[in-house]
Amino acid sequence: MNRVSSAKMLRLKHTGSLLRLLHTCTSSSAKADLQNLRAQWGAASFNIPKMTELLDHDNHDMRQNLRELFKDKDMIPRYNISMAEEREIAYQRLRKVCNGGFISVRDFESNPRRIFAVHELSAIVDASMATKMTVQFNLFGGTVLKLGTERHHAALLKGIDTLDDMGCFGLTELGYGNNAVEMETTATYDPSTKEFVVHTPSTLAQKYWITNGAIHAKHCIVFAQLYINRINHGIQAVLVRIRDDKLQPLPGVTIADMGYKMSLNGVDNARLSFDSVRVPRENLLNRFSDVADDGSFTSAISSGRARFLTVADQLLSGRLCIASMCMGVAKATLAIAFRYASTRLTVGPRGKSDTPILQYQLQQRALIPLLARTYAINFGLNYVKDRWSFQKADGSEHGEIVTMCCAIKPVASWNVGQVTTVARERCGGQGYLASNRFGIFLGLAHAAMTAEGDNSVLMQKVAKERLAVFKPSAIGDSPKASLNDQKYLHYLIAKREDFLFSTLGMKMKKAGKEGVFSEWMYEQSDAIQSAAQAFIERLISEEFAKAIESSDPSLSPVLNQLYKLYLLDVIEKDLGLFLVSGILPTDFGKTVGEVCRALCKDIAPNCLALAEAFGVTDAMMAAPISADWIGYNEYDNQGEVGRRI
Repeated sequence: MNRVSSAKMLRLKHTGSLLRLLHTCTSSSAKADLQNLRAQWGAASFNIPKMTELLDHDNHDMRQNLRELFKDKDMIPRYNISMAEEREIAYQRLRKVCNGGFISVRDFESNPRRIFAVHELSAIVDASMATKMTVQFNLFGGTVLKLGTERHHAALLKGIDTLDDMGCFGLTELGYGNNAVEMETTATYDPSTKEFVVHTPSTLAQKYWITNGAIHAKHCIVFAQLYINRINHGIQAVLVRIRDDKLQPLPGVTIADMGYKMSLNGVDNARLSFDSVRVPRENLLNRFSDVADDGSFTSAISSGRARFLTVADQLLSGRLCIASMCMGVAKATLAIAFRYASTRLTVGPRGKSDTPILQYQLQQRALIPLLARTYAINFGLNYVKDRWSFQKADGSEHGEIVTMCCAIKPVASWNVGQVTTVARERCGGQGYLASNRFGIFLGLAHAAMTAEGDNSVLMQKVAKERLAVFKPSAIGDSPKASLNDQKYLHYLIAKREDFLFSTLGMKMKKAGKEGVFSEWMYEQSDAIQSAAQAFIERLISEEFAKAIESSDPSLSPVLNQLYKLYLLDVIEKDLGLFLVSGILPTDFGKTVGEVCRALCKDIAPNCLALAEAFGVTDAMMAAPISADWIGYNEYDNQGEVGRRI
């Protein structure tokens, strides 16, 4: 069946069947009627479980078991509660995940992708819980594991897994975020007592945005300038006990609760400062650098800059944790939005409320390109997680992997920001209710844009690292020029990447050594961001194509549609550059939008099934508009979900 007749048949099917269902939609059988409306949208043209398996990628049994855990009544969202309750709920939910054995800091040694998978699913249920998780197991626990030695492992690793030793990560300071290497906090060695004296010398030196610090953490990894006999040995990581076993602050430690934020108020963020707090010499995380009793300093890493990058290396896996959280939330958002759009009836050809809004081009054009982009980023993220998890021990791949980690976090968090914003709007007033989840999801998106590195600053690093190794790609001759040919579309975005890096490189070369900083920071910001974006979008395209090649053949038709739409969406969003540069012929530029619209119409019959393949269960969505939103409004729900959806 061709595209036009397929879409026409879909409309005819809905017009007749939905008219028959309409009169029952306010009866006591509303839930069944809404399910029927979703069923009327059309059967999947592919095997949904096989698609879920492809998207999940790894740790399939664990993922399924965790989905089952999230059916627990204690995982149901609550809204009209105090900040103290919200924090306790997030903590207790994290404890349930830990008690279930779903995550261990030792997974970084045996199965790091398990950690990323738990983050993806947990963020859907409670973004605050997932945020506390990523600090406890990645930033705090992962740093103890990787920078510490046996004395630290014996003391802390078991308690990290059980949450008996809750910790936090003291890197960012009020005055030093992206330029953390200039931080002011000091750790001065006193050989007479064999202790480090940890001190906060100014207001700007306060450790800032310290997750778990306001309520639950007993320990803090404090990053500080290490001084021995007035010589600065660069930034090192020192374990500092900040609370006793009754969770009371210890002498010399000042903990200030940062209070309410725009979202994720289940996360207890703090400001920390230290007034000459003494800790034993053994508290230095000493895998790479150490201080002897007499104060002699040794390090396996020669330069101070390299030492800083080594001690802060857990930020890399942190970016993958955050990207995974964003991926989970983007999936949940789209699943909720498509479910609602398939059951919300409004004006049709006869002027009656007999047509689901998902049938409108307005709805399809807004949501389906985001569906394609989310699939694409999923495959790109899977690749980066694999590269990080299985990199060579000799470090030869590390630089390339750093660049990919620095690019995938921004693209995933920007995507979830766009997905939640558009979905909220397209769900109308229902999207504005807290119980329908978009508000908290948008809050996670904005936290993710900043955490573990500001997105745009990370993209500067991506452009810098790529430019340093840039060589024009051996793209070869253009495939047959057609907007319906995926190889040609990929060729176009690869050409764009070459064009942008070549142009940026020439401008930097012209600036000369003396003008590098000025040119980079004050003149070429747009070009830098565009080049970095072109790099990651090309990489994602390659991984999407590989995923199709390796997938079950039954998935290929719909995946090819999504892949083509992703490529066209990339081109449409940067159409001016493609045309001005001459990469895309003008005649083709005129039809990009038309081809995108046609693809959205072709994909529409499968969009509910494609969202179902994300594997986000009803319990995890926990949004009335994704289930029985009519029945939800038959009682005084007070904006709470409870157990009645």
